[in-house]
Amino acid sequence: MNSPEPLVEVRGLTVQYHRGRRRAPVTALSAVDITLLPGRTVSVVGESGSGKSTLGNAILGLVPPTAGTIRFRGEDITHLGTARRRELTQHVQAVFQNPQASLNPQRTIGQTLEEPLLAHRSMNRSQRRTEVATALTRVGLDAAAAARYPAHFSGGQLQRIAIARALMLSPSVIICDEAVSALDLSIQAQILNLLADLQRELGLTYLFISHDLAVVRHISDRVAVLYRGQLMETGTAADVCDRPAHPYTRALLAAAPVPDPAEQRGRTVQVAPSQALQAVASEAGCPYRPRCPHAIDKCAQPLPARQKPSGIVACHRYGELGQPAAPPADRAPENPPDHNPFPLAANPRSLT
Repeated sequence: MNSPEPLVEVRGLTVQYHRGRRRAPVTALSAVDITLLPGRTVSVVGESGSGKSTLGNAILGLVPPTAGTIRFRGEDITHLGTARRRELTQHVQAVFQNPQASLNPQRTIGQTLEEPLLAHRSMNRSQRRTEVATALTRVGLDAAAAARYPAHFSGGQLQRIAIARALMLSPSVIICDEAVSALDLSIQAQILNLLADLQRELGLTYLFISHDLAVVRHISDRVAVLYRGQLMETGTAADVCDRPAHPYTRALLAAAPVPDPAEQRGRTVQVAPSQALQAVASEAGCPYRPRCPHAIDKCAQPLPARQKPSGIVACHRYGELGQPAAPPADRAPENPPDHNPFPLAANPRSLT
């Protein structure tokens, strides 16, 4: 079977932030490659400052790339003019972390959702209101919510409204930048279920940006791990989360808390950095070297991109460190077609 044509292709993307003439620029992304296929979810994970949001903003045209290319359906969109970039917003939308900050408190929900239609569609008022009502219903809210203001809604409801706004122009790609990290766990589950439902219903493609591998494990088709702007590891969600190959990926997984204090202490000790390698790594070497318990002199050399079964791993010692224990044989299969991976959300379209 032939693979579908990529929807978004990012190749060699480098983004630098300049800090004046006398100070060296900060490299937020360095030669990053990402491919988004239609109807699939690629998650980008890493701690704060790893370059995740910069990647999303570069695709959205909010920050200019220093090098590399971004293509949408084969078209180079790396340095689009204002008019073409405005046209592209019909196809690429975003949902951000804080819905309170992205919604105008002085405008009703209906007025906010109508804005994209006023900019890109020739519709009369009645048609716009019908589209707004349809979008609100689709995300689990009553159409009457259009007459209310953001202050009348909870955080989970506001994020549903932000998703509805992203859907107004029927985009093919939605960039979710920490879209659930500010929500309670039960509300997170409901929003994630909603995103999964919308993907199946509308064929959406997601770039899901997160720091939480527990969330990423269930919602993603593929995962890319970033550290200080460089790709450390890529692969399928099951491969990266169950069989992490890079020491940094293993550290991210070990950072997730567990209820057993003894096990938690063991996980913390396991990823403690080598005391002999506290110096900052050279620019050419592995950026994770100062924190890595497995670092050796060879790690100061330029990073390799070694192939693994489902992606790449940028580690000199890949193959030497062994593999983590495989998941139990009786583990449930990954996301069977009708399985709800977030059982906390019994009704994912509730108004909570």
